[in-house]
Amino acid sequence: MKSFCFNELKEATKDFHEDSVLGEGNFGHVYKGWIDEQSLEAVQPETGIPIAVKMLNKQGCQGLQELVAEIKTGKLCHPNLVKLIGYCLEDDQRLLVYEFMPRGSLDQYIFRSNSSYQSFSWNLRLKIALGAAKGLAFLHDEANVIFRDLKTSDILLDLNYNAKLCDFGLAKDGPTDGKSHVSTRALGTEEYSAPEYMGTGHLTKKSDVYSFGVVYLELLSGKQAIDNERPPGEQRLVEWARRQLSSNRNCLQVLDDNIRDEVRYKFSAVKIAFNLAVTCLSTEPRLRPDMKKVVKDLEQLYNPNEI
Repeated sequence: MKSFCFNELKEATKDFHEDSVLGEGNFGHVYKGWIDEQSLEAVQPETGIPIAVKMLNKQGCQGLQELVAEIKTGKLCHPNLVKLIGYCLEDDQRLLVYEFMPRGSLDQYIFRSNSSYQSFSWNLRLKIALGAAKGLAFLHDEANVIFRDLKTSDILLDLNYNAKLCDFGLAKDGPTDGKSHVSTRALGTEEYSAPEYMGTGHLTKKSDVYSFGVVYLELLSGKQAIDNERPPGEQRLVEWARRQLSSNRNCLQVLDDNIRDEVRYKFSAVKIAFNLAVTCLSTEPRLRPDMKKVVKDLEQLYNPNEI
C-alpha cells in the first residue's frame, strides 16, 4: 500500500478536474486518475493503469474515522473486495486510492433507467449477487468485520461483471469474547438496515445479512428499496415483496419484467432464489442464514457456464 503525496494525485487526476469525477460517495468525491503500473507514479491520461481517487470531505472526525476504517479493511485481500492501492495524508488532505472498476456501481444500472441493466440476464444477476455474498462471507468469517451499510452503490463491477465490495467507512469489528453483538450508534441507510439494529444499535453479522437481502431483492426485482413513485402499498419494496412472496405462486409478480420470459421454464429456481431473499430479510435475526450459507445456496443457482 503506497503513501502518495498530494501533488502526485493532483497530477494523476488532471488537478481533480470535473471531467475526472466518477461519482460522490458517503464521505467525498471520487476521481479517475492514471498511474504507472510498476512505479505507481502519476502518468498522462490513457496511459498506465486507471485508478479511482477518493477525496474525503474536510469535516474532521467523521472523515478521520472513515479513513481509519477504510485503510484497516483495505489491508484485507479478496477477489470480491475492491483493492486499496494507497492513500495520502498530507497536511489536511485525506485521500484513498483504489483500483478502477470500469463498469461502475450496481445502482447506476438498476435505478437510472439504464437500458444495459434491462439486458442483464437471470444468470448475470445471480453472478453479481454471488460475488457480493462471497465478499461479505470473507469479511465475516476471515476478518470478523461487519460491513454495516451495504447497499447497491457499494457494489462495483469489473469488465466481466465480477462484483466487488467498496466503501468500508462504516465497517466495524465484529463481537469477540463470546459477546452476541456490538453496541454502536445506528448509522447507515435506513431502507437497507436491519430493523433490530436501527431500533437498538445492536450490530451483528446478521445485520449485514439483512442488508444483503435488500440488495438481492433489488437485483431480482429491478426495483429500488424505496420508490415513492410506485403505487401505494408498493413503495417500500421489502414490505410489498414479503406480502407477495407469502405464496410461491406470486414469485413472478416480484421478478423483474425484463427476465420473466427467460425464466419461464426455471420456476423452481426462481422459487428457491426468492425463498433465500425472504429468509435473509426475516425480522428475527436468528432465522437469517449466515453468509456462508447464502454463498452455498447461490452457487447452486448460478451456472458459470451460461453466458
